[in-house]
Amino acid sequence: MNLLGINLTVLIGPAVPVPAPPMLTEALQSVEVTHSDEGRSGFQITFQVGRSGPSDLLDYPLLAIPLLKPCNRVILIVTLNATPRVLMDGIITNHQLSPSDDPGASTLTITGEDVSMMMDITERSVEHPAQDETVIANKTILSYAMYGLIPVVLPPLVIDPPIPIERVPVQQNTDLGYLNEMAQRHGYVFYITPGPAPFTNTAYWGPPERLGMPQRALSVNMGPETNVTSINFQNNALAPTLLSGEVQDRTTNQSMPVRTVASTRPPLASQPALLTQSCVRQRRFRAEAGLNTMQAFARAQGMTDASIDVVTVDGELDALRYGDLLQARGLVGLRGAGYSYDGLYYVKRVTHNIRNGVYTQRFSLTREGVGAISPVVMP
Repeated sequence: MNLLGINLTVLIGPAVPVPAPPMLTEALQSVEVTHSDEGRSGFQITFQVGRSGPSDLLDYPLLAIPLLKPCNRVILIVTLNATPRVLMDGIITNHQLSPSDDPGASTLTITGEDVSMMMDITERSVEHPAQDETVIANKTILSYAMYGLIPVVLPPLVIDPPIPIERVPVQQNTDLGYLNEMAQRHGYVFYITPGPAPFTNTAYWGPPERLGMPQRALSVNMGPETNVTSINFQNNALAPTLLSGEVQDRTTNQSMPVRTVASTRPPLASQPALLTQSCVRQRRFRAEAGLNTMQAFARAQGMTDASIDVVTVDGELDALRYGDLLQARGLVGLRGAGYSYDGLYYVKRVTHNIRNGVYTQRFSLTREGVGAISPVVMP
């Protein structure tokens, strides 16, 4: 499917997806794909359906195609400026048929989620003796090699390897649920990104990625350089939270103080709300039983780190004017909005909308305060 210089390739099938037949690509009306650093990514593909002859009396032809069955795998590849990108690698989970009396208005919509859905199918009761969260995350991800998962697991700041005679980590959840549970203890995230090549996926377990090269800048009110069609900014002063409390150390049986004073995440703003605003939430840290001081501090710090993003930016861009695909879970520069809101942001969520002649991206950006940390934003 070729849309104004953007080529969309659809692979679909059971275990190993194959190129979609012309019958499917010619009926394709629109594609929507959402990537987020929280929860599973998802996709929705809409086809035009109809019944035009005696052979179609029993059913719509597209519904009879086995390629569209639930639980089949779908890979979407977008080629922009001669560079292919894997936009989605997911599993079909839902069908929605919308018949209409108007000619050509009947549609079939298939909805699905990324391959992490397959990690959320079966609940398990598993012991992980002498294994910390990093080892467990790597082991769990590697058990899904059939989906081409490449683990990228970053160790937490505080690692407390369990000694079998003291405690044994026990999983009472699905693999996905347990990975998310372990991530939340440290203010981490877990998600799966399609690619870098078709039939492969990158499984990331670690802190939000606030380091590295920023993507092509988003430009606002900059004449011919403008690539953002709409944008708005919000500043939620009640978000940042500091914690203080005590923990009964499991090892020494002593009551030890636990307190957070700042975030450990790399700064993106020159005026972080946690340090500059006068009203910062103070909450009591209530440690669960069986933690030592290091574990309790790691969990309190994770809660503070997860609360710091006060500034949220929501907007939409034209992919052709932008000249690239904005990727969630990374950095991007923003310019043209003034000193308070220019600068680097973390891309929290991106929704791609593709239909005939149009490719737009809705985005949500976050950071911990106002003010750019650099006077210049690279294009």
